[in-house]
Amino acid sequence: MLAGDRLARAKGMLVALFDRAYRERAEIALVCFGGGRAQVRRQPGAAHWFNERWVMPIGGGGGTPLALGLASASTVLERAARRRPSQRRWLWLLTDGRTNERPQAPLAAHEIVVVDFETDAIRVGRAEALARDWGARHVTADALSEDAV
Repeated sequence: MLAGDRLARAKGMLVALFDRAYRERAEIALVCFGGGRAQVRRQPGAAHWFNERWVMPIGGGGGTPLALGLASASTVLERAARRRPSQRRWLWLLTDGRTNERPQAPLAAHEIVVVDFETDAIRVGRAEALARDWGARHVTADALSEDAV
């Protein structure tokens, strides 16, 4: 996500997703991963207004630990499922697919959307393959931006 403006675009999309969740009075959580580590940045709870100042410290670091990030997301989703079993749980994975890891989809997610930030002239297509393996929705960041999240 460090190449080009991918990370900046992902941060902008994150703000838009959080804004949408706030308007819909949805609960949200945020797990960030990069540079060999994963961190739960926001535990599940009511969406609040977020802005660029809050998102600015989110960084990338290469060496995407996708499996570790998804394990953390899975833990968050499983806790939410125990707390509110009837609640629909979505996972939005924002990625450029630059990893060789092929983790399993988190089972506690009812819906998964893989947002593909790969923009290279020659596309590897790993994010799309991951979505296909998971039976998830695959959408390019450009297409999602056009739909205004």
